Amino acid sequence: MPQTLNTREANLFRTVIRHYEDKQYKRGLKAAEQILKKNPKHGDTMSMKALIMNAQGKTEEAFALAKEALTIDMKSHICWHVYGILYRTNKNFDEAIKAYKFALKLEPDSHQIQRDLAILQVQIRDYPGYVQSRFVMLKARPHLRQNWTALAIAYHLEGNLAQAENILSTYEKSMTSTPLKTDFENSEAVLYKNSIIAERGDIERALEHLETEAKNSLDRLAVMELRARYSAQLGKKTEAAKAYRALLDRNPEHPDYYKGVIEALELPEGDEVALKAVYDEYAGKLPRCDAARRLPLDFLTGDGFRTAAKAYLTLMFDKGVPSTFANLKHLYSDSFKRDVMPVLAEEYLDERKGSLDGNEQANSDSSKGVGAALYFLAQHYNYFLSRDLAKAMEYVDRAVELDINNVDFHMTKARIYKHQDDTQKASLAMDHARSLDTRDRYINSKAAKYQLRNNENEKALTTLGLFTRAETVGGPLADLVDMQCIWFLTEDGEAWQRRGNYGLALKRYHTIFNIFDIWQEDQFDFHSFSLRKGQIRAYVDMVRWEDQLREHPFYFRAALDAVKLYLLMHDKPPGANGVNGVDGSKVNGEDSAEKKKALKKAKKEAQKAEREAAEKAAKQDPNKASAQKSKDAEDVKKKDDDPNGLKLAATSDPLGDAMKFLGPMLQLSPKNIDGQIAGFDVYLRRKKYLLALKCLKAALLLDEDHPRVKEQAAQLRSTLDPIFDSLAPKVQEIIKSEFTAPRL
Repeated sequence: MPQTLNTREANLFRTVIRHYEDKQYKRGLKAAEQILKKNPKHGDTMSMKALIMNAQGKTEEAFALAKEALTIDMKSHICWHVYGILYRTNKNFDEAIKAYKFALKLEPDSHQIQRDLAILQVQIRDYPGYVQSRFVMLKARPHLRQNWTALAIAYHLEGNLAQAENILSTYEKSMTSTPLKTDFENSEAVLYKNSIIAERGDIERALEHLETEAKNSLDRLAVMELRARYSAQLGKKTEAAKAYRALLDRNPEHPDYYKGVIEALELPEGDEVALKAVYDEYAGKLPRCDAARRLPLDFLTGDGFRTAAKAYLTLMFDKGVPSTFANLKHLYSDSFKRDVMPVLAEEYLDERKGSLDGNEQANSDSSKGVGAALYFLAQHYNYFLSRDLAKAMEYVDRAVELDINNVDFHMTKARIYKHQDDTQKASLAMDHARSLDTRDRYINSKAAKYQLRNNENEKALTTLGLFTRAETVGGPLADLVDMQCIWFLTEDGEAWQRRGNYGLALKRYHTIFNIFDIWQEDQFDFHSFSLRKGQIRAYVDMVRWEDQLREHPFYFRAALDAVKLYLLMHDKPPGANGVNGVDGSKVNGEDSAEKKKALKKAKKEAQKAEREAAEKAAKQDPNKASAQKSKDAEDVKKKDDDPNGLKLAATSDPLGDAMKFLGPMLQLSPKNIDGQIAGFDVYLRRKKYLLALKCLKAALLLDEDHPRVKEQAAQLRSTLDPIFDSLAPKVQEIIKSEFTAPRL
């Protein structure tokens, strides 16, 4: 039988809960021990102790204690709730939901358990269950607007737009007083309802609702953009043109607003004079407006383009705008425009040739005038559509002669070396550019990137360490991981892979994978926060973005690198990866011993730095010593037991490990041919022939002329022919019907 607590111990139990919520785990554990000393069979206290132990990283002990608490008190909703929380923190969401539902059976009026269940349901995209949970919460507390909004969101995400709108309308009718114009939550709710009406396809009603209910919304820009968009969709050209012009008056640099005006005015696509007149109107009114002068270059042709481009380049060169080439390089898909641009830049140089040798240029800003033109030409000949690296180097050298301390000039020189495949010179040139402006984080990152491309991992980390927090335990690398600096982790992993250190390469790729997991889990914080703050539209956008998370190019690049590395490890004979994750074919025994020694030294230094940081923190603020200790207890589970990836490199199933990266690629980015090619390679080696065939067919649909795809088709045929008769009859049938198609 479960034990009951007296008043003093009941107060102490509430203290345990408060310490857990404040993350003061040692204090909470001490209080729980005091209760259990007199009441060793108190299930609720045992459960709270298990929860604290789990937060300290003692997962197995926590689960064992939680199960023991359940056996003592099966009818305690706290025990079941804690059991669900343990499963949730360990990402076993199905079991967590079961535990939450059992807890609700015992305590159906618990708002906390119901809220945790609802949050978990939306996290795993169980929208029918989420609707049901939110409906129960609404019935329990109908006076809270956020409960009505949450139910509307649940119906919206489920796809029931009519019911979502109905819920919002029902609450509006129940309001006894008119909301203040400064009521942010009401303003967002009205615009959210408007977006649902539009999403249902009733644009006419959406515009009417916008003009009546949402016209005083606090988000003025959203109202103006929606008014313009709805008017254009309904064919109300005059109103649309007026709305887009109002937007241009607010932000004349937005290219979509110009397009909206042109479409509303129904100007013919080939009428360059009429189109340019729209832009000239704003260029005349707003002398500092860049878009009105740059955007006409997209549609102008012939002499009209030449005249406008010359005027634009002259203005940009005189101002010394560094991004001039970046703003114009999209024009290079047109061969005429690509050929005209350098001619205009040369003409500009000829017109100002007299100032090259005079004192005027020497005393002025070298990034303006001649320097800007030379910089543009160097970038022009360095660009892949107009590449002539000899000319690019000539122009950048001339620019450097004007000002040897100009960072942009030296950065371009480094890029030219890179395209000449001289990574060493590129790294040195970019580092020299960095030394010219040591306070610029961008050039610092560029220098580190070029060092990584030259396989200088240690030097790159030192470079980036100039901008990381000096007090971070673990040094610059730990700070970069905390900041989720994915570009560095990717480049660092690829560099280690080129150097043959598979352990550290895999460590970086798995770190990136974990970062995306963190982004996925970060939703937990916003499911309730967004409702409290009334950020409804942003919340729905976030949920939809999270559904596409693994399609991100950052993830795809790292995942593809990891899969290729695992394939390489599988194809090598046993033991080829080396005892420490270093490719034995790329380093000799002496180098391997030196690497081991360096790794051991780095580990000792990290431990020493950690101790010093803890001591320093305690000395600086003695009042926070206990908080620091509790934080250390919380971070126990974050300590890395494989900092150099030795365990990852020692895997006995590289293909199985590759599936961790491959699965999300194939599921969420099925139209990326590189992912399908990698999938074929993995499945063929795993002897999953039907899945390999599926990847092959998908790749053929994407690009049947891809040379790698043709190789894989032949590879699959040569693999299947000798073993075809030994395959299962159903597999044989599918292969015969699918692999003999004319396309294959």
